[in-house]
Amino acid sequence: MLGLKLPTDPRWVNIVKKNIDEILTDHAYCEQKAASTAISLIVSFPEYTDLIEEMIALSREEMGHFKMVHDRIIARGQKLGRDRKDEYVLQLVKFFPKGGSRTTQLVHRLLYAALIEARSCERFRLLSEELEDKELAEFYHKLMVSEASHYTMFLKFARQYGDRQEVDQKWQALLEYEAEIMKGLSKNESIHG
Repeated sequence: MLGLKLPTDPRWVNIVKKNIDEILTDHAYCEQKAASTAISLIVSFPEYTDLIEEMIALSREEMGHFKMVHDRIIARGQKLGRDRKDEYVLQLVKFFPKGGSRTTQLVHRLLYAALIEARSCERFRLLSEELEDKELAEFYHKLMVSEASHYTMFLKFARQYGDRQEVDQKWQALLEYEAEIMKGLSKNESIHG
């Protein structure tokens, strides 16, 4: 369903199981960055009214997720750690060339967002199936469903605003590129890396 060309290395879950507090901190910041992305799209592309309406709702939802993850961190007797660079995203956003028309820039940003949400969805599914902490596994199952809807929303908007055939070609090329990135990741306790 997600179209990902390379599944996560199964050993990633073993790394996560040993570093739950680290993954929760990274996850909290991923939710915060997702909210920031929604707000950035509002600021950058205010003329797309239907997109703005969805991004308003998404920014609220993502900050709600941030709070949920933060609450779990506190409940575990921990504090939110410092944010770290997301190597996955840093590498991913190098794919499309900078510049182009406003529509092209928007489509590229929407495709990046769709792919990040798709990978998050896949990772949350793994966590929901593999974590021994049943409460945490259920938490990730609920978030997996949410991420899947975000992925499809971003992809739908990219296809709506861009030429469908061109967007689909770019999407497939981005998926191939992302698979190459993933070959060098899945080695630490982060949601994407």
